[in-house]
Amino acid sequence: MTNQEILEAVGAAFPDGILGHGEFREDLTLLIRKEDLLRIAGFVKRDLGFDLLIDILGVDHFRAAGRFEVVYNVWSLLHKRYLRLKVPAEEEHPVVPTVTGIWPGANWHERETFDMFGIRFEGHPDLRRLYMPDEFEYYPLRKDFPLMGIPDSLPLPRR
Repeated sequence: MTNQEILEAVGAAFPDGILGHGEFREDLTLLIRKEDLLRIAGFVKRDLGFDLLIDILGVDHFRAAGRFEVVYNVWSLLHKRYLRLKVPAEEEHPVVPTVTGIWPGANWHERETFDMFGIRFEGHPDLRRLYMPDEFEYYPLRKDFPLMGIPDSLPLPRR
């Protein structure tokens, strides 16, 4: 299956779902609407054979419009190729639907993205922090987080 065939299949099934697309090193990237994420993710897994979720990551572009994105890297065992799905998330309250019902392995990746970027995954079965304490009110991988951290924001262990 070629990138063009994937693009045509997803475009035919979801004519308004694709906001943009591109290729890098022969891997296809689809920028999709948040409202269509679950339907497109289910389609590419069920109908196109992208059965393995490799990674989910957050991106902070740190610009006025379109600050956050969630990127899903998936792999097809059948076709031996990658597909990248990108979903924009609002700056004020970044929320996207969880894909744990499609790829159960998304659980940990979504929790990590929430913990580091503050992007919430609506419907996630156990969305809680992985690395930072629950009471920590900041998100360390956001571009506006100070490089040296925030003094006294975390109690340090005593020696």
